[in-house]
Amino acid sequence: MKNEAIVIGGGLAGSEAAWQLANRGIHVKLYEMRPSKKTPAHHTGNLAELVCSNSLRSDRLENAVGLLKEEMRKLGSLIMESADKNRVPAGGALAVDRHAFSQYITGKISAHPNITLINQEIDEIPEGYPVIIATGPLSSSSISKAIKNMIDVEYLYFYDAAAPIVSYDSLDHTKVFKASRYGRGDDYINCPMTQEEYELFWNELINAEGVILKEFERSSVFEGCMPIEVMARRGMDTLRFGPLKPVGLLDPRTGKQPYAVVQLRQDDTNASIYNIVGFQTNLKFGEQKRVFSLIPGLEGAVFIRYGVMHRNTFINSPKTLNCFYQMRSNPFVYFAGQITGVEGYVESASSGLVAGINLARQLLNKSPIDFTNFTAIGALCHYISDERIKNFQPMNVNFGIMEPLEYRVKNKQDKNRKISERSLKIIEDMIDCND
Repeated sequence: MKNEAIVIGGGLAGSEAAWQLANRGIHVKLYEMRPSKKTPAHHTGNLAELVCSNSLRSDRLENAVGLLKEEMRKLGSLIMESADKNRVPAGGALAVDRHAFSQYITGKISAHPNITLINQEIDEIPEGYPVIIATGPLSSSSISKAIKNMIDVEYLYFYDAAAPIVSYDSLDHTKVFKASRYGRGDDYINCPMTQEEYELFWNELINAEGVILKEFERSSVFEGCMPIEVMARRGMDTLRFGPLKPVGLLDPRTGKQPYAVVQLRQDDTNASIYNIVGFQTNLKFGEQKRVFSLIPGLEGAVFIRYGVMHRNTFINSPKTLNCFYQMRSNPFVYFAGQITGVEGYVESASSGLVAGINLARQLLNKSPIDFTNFTAIGALCHYISDERIKNFQPMNVNFGIMEPLEYRVKNKQDKNRKISERSLKIIEDMIDCND
């Protein structure tokens, strides 16, 4: 087998996979159908475009996704390199200027001597050729059909949603204040609500008109990315214990904690646009404008982008893949990204990193690397390939799927940090052994 491979899909996972392959001397053909063919959620032809939030979530080692990021940094992740170079203020989270982020990755991929970027849709899986399928949750109908025929296992799916983005200049700055929770900077714009304002907003939200879904769509909402109106219908106070929680925030005008708080997070380097945190939605655009304008400070907000809902498709990975993201039935076919059932930007990129590393090692006649569930990156690998799972659902990285400590630590934050320290030591040892 020649040192050549195909990667189908130029999202986070596909870009990362191509980068890992190319850096190990493998010549890669990276196929991305955009911009010649668009998806319902993408807006540009850039690689690794972020279609929902611009946040890659927590950057703290006490949080599992923070650990995952640090592991990926140590393993030479292109996605993390771009995120660190294009970050914008977001408190303890890592958020990026989404356009600069994807442009950086597109530039690095395009300039790599071992990568040929081909903007063309593929509707068949190449036979007799090493391939990584990273077509994402919005795979085209033709490639979806080809994948389904190849794996002979029913697809699964859920419905995901993106939050609206508003213009900074259109906010009423007399009603909002800048702060992060617990005094950790001032990276968020906060819209405080009184009880009366909150109850009016909640009532209008639960009664607002949404896009009509088919019956099977209504039962397929992913708990980790729930539309704000669906969450609100679970009870009047549900939002106040979720995205509108006021804990850790004091309104400087009153010196008190508000009844509820809507947060806005910077979405570009120039701080000209902000997304409404946690407000992914399936409401009609006119209803979004009407209801979200009830939030103090957003009465005259200009919506740069309204929230949208789209179908996310994933395969039944425990029946299909092993812990290297490799097909059990075809060792020269790997999958990567959300189509495998990992959920989240960072998780998707991590699967591409693992698939890219291990396909490269296979082509170079080296043994694969099992990252094990002692690491965050490996815990995801083992979760999606666990044949004991009967009702497979998408999973964000979390400490619960990692190997627990062999000793007791009472404080949760201390325990999580100990797990992180153990994991990073394992990753460093792996790097030393596999150089």
